[in-house]
Amino acid sequence: MTHPPHPRTPPAARWAVSVLLGLALLMGCAPEASREGEGGETPQSPDSSRTVAGAEKLADCPSTPSRPPVSDGLPDVSLPCLGNGPDIRLADLRGPLLVNVWAQWCGPCRDEAPYLADLQQKSGGKVQLIGIDYADPRPEKAIEFAVEHGLVYPHLADTDKQVRQPLRVGGPPLTAFVDKAGKVVHVHRGVFKSQQELDQLVRTKLGVTW
Repeated sequence: MTHPPHPRTPPAARWAVSVLLGLALLMGCAPEASREGEGGETPQSPDSSRTVAGAEKLADCPSTPSRPPVSDGLPDVSLPCLGNGPDIRLADLRGPLLVNVWAQWCGPCRDEAPYLADLQQKSGGKVQLIGIDYADPRPEKAIEFAVEHGLVYPHLADTDKQVRQPLRVGGPPLTAFVDKAGKVVHVHRGVFKSQQELDQLVRTKLGVTW
């Protein structure tokens, strides 16, 4: 028995089917993040914030006006806030200010922490403090360290050691004393051995008393 020949699919139709099949395969392989949600909402991009657990326990990093770099001042380096707040360009900072380079893995930093906390409290805002958490892979541990020792002033994170060369950081701790004009008038390398030593340096180098 002879069967009637099957009708041929027109070339244009075959091309359309091929295109539709190709699109279906591409959609099936696309990552979920690139598709719209079932409710028609466009998926949000991954959160790019650097917020770390406990960040709200530290003072927010302040917004600072842009200023020209000062000769013998802090380096023209911008660092992200360890807690909440904007990145800070060190060259914009003015004193009286102490910039303390530290890390939660640094034993001597633990020894001098009470002196810095005490200075912040008793100076009554006459001296500002900013910490730089240096070469530290554990920001959550750094925040725990700062809160535990009462170092609740703003802190920055320098995971890439950007201040190493300009401040000649051999290792933490290191503290730069910055005057009201933005000039680094003294760099103390190593740990403060007493509250008296720190307080005396603030008086002699920055001219601040309380």
